[in-house]
Amino acid sequence: MADAASRLTALTEELLGAPPPVRIRAWDGSESGPADGPVLVIRHRRALRRLLWKPGELGLARGWVAGEIDVEGDLYEALGALAGLIWERSEPGPGLRSMGDPRLRSAVGELIALAGPRSWLPVPPPAEEVAGRRGPLHTKARDRQAISHHYDVGNAFYEQVLGPSMVYSCAYWQEGGSLEDAQRDKLDLVCRKLALRDGDRLLDVGCGWGSMAIHAAREYGARVTGVTLSREQAAYARKRIAEEGLTDRIEIRVQDYRDVKDGPYDAISSIGMAEHVGSARYREYADALHGLLRPGGRLLNHQIARRPEQDEAAYHVDDFIDAYVFPDGELAPLGRTVSILEEAGFEARDVESLREHYARTLRAWVANLESDWERAVRHSSPGRARIWRLYMAASAVSFERNRIGVNQILAVKGRDGGASGMPLRARNWTGAEGR
Repeated sequence: MADAASRLTALTEELLGAPPPVRIRAWDGSESGPADGPVLVIRHRRALRRLLWKPGELGLARGWVAGEIDVEGDLYEALGALAGLIWERSEPGPGLRSMGDPRLRSAVGELIALAGPRSWLPVPPPAEEVAGRRGPLHTKARDRQAISHHYDVGNAFYEQVLGPSMVYSCAYWQEGGSLEDAQRDKLDLVCRKLALRDGDRLLDVGCGWGSMAIHAAREYGARVTGVTLSREQAAYARKRIAEEGLTDRIEIRVQDYRDVKDGPYDAISSIGMAEHVGSARYREYADALHGLLRPGGRLLNHQIARRPEQDEAAYHVDDFIDAYVFPDGELAPLGRTVSILEEAGFEARDVESLREHYARTLRAWVANLESDWERAVRHSSPGRARIWRLYMAASAVSFERNRIGVNQILAVKGRDGGASGMPLRARNWTGAEGR
């Protein structure tokens, strides 16, 4: 009988219609596939049981989180090769076209044989998988649970990954700069686009660990209200603000943006938060922010976007991200986001893509995580650290290959008569003239 790696290679080719682009090493020590490049390691046949019970991405993700599947060598190279075979194929492999296809039945039988005598028993998912979601999507209670799953995993873990800036969104890079430099430049870019000046009221929606609020108050004299659903984030942000001596200028609330009622604000920043809102609630989000701004006020919406689908009804949330990273998160095409903001009454004044910047940011975060792997595990769990390594590396590849993007949308709530308050030439973002 052929060794496990050779059988897995043949099985993959039968199911996907092409040989695996990486070398496979199986639990019995056998190897098969290209001699150069990264190696996909199947450490335990239990990973095959997971695939039998959850075919596709979720089964693979469970094997990865549990440590039953790994990559030796360049993870980005492996993900890039696998993306071309699995995620970016325009059509499925010949064996995936019909459950009635005898080749598929044969492949499933081979997978059952490889999975071993207990293949008929499901394997419990790793403890890090989100569970117990109840009720309709994007209610306040369910959103609190989703945010807690993602952010309340220990501030020490995020300190290692994000670095001293504690900014969990795309940085704004210049050649030769550090991650901290790039994150400071991003925060400053947001403040300049919003034309903040001394005494302005800024609402920071999804304020994270307080970095945007601190920068706006310290560098521009703004009076900032930051809202988050994460209690760990709020406690951390308040401590930082006290250490900076800015408690008289910044208030951090554990509050849903839908419950903010103390407008009008001069400006609103929403950086990496709108991905949590969901398509069914996005107009509600846009209406709420529009209602909280004064006439002439500006919104800076910084948001990840996906490519449009030929059939938008066919879009579904990535299984791995939904189960392990951002429960209930959704991405929308850029055009749809701009349309909804304008339907709510905003005028879109500028859109800037930062796609390549996010790929570079993610690679920097992965490097931070990998620089002291044991520390990351101590501050979270082996499974959690593996989730973040895969999620961030795969996201970097997705940004590089233009599967997803990230954009800053600057929008204005117009005054009576249509005046925007924007200077005729605004792209240098040098200040608050014209307001």
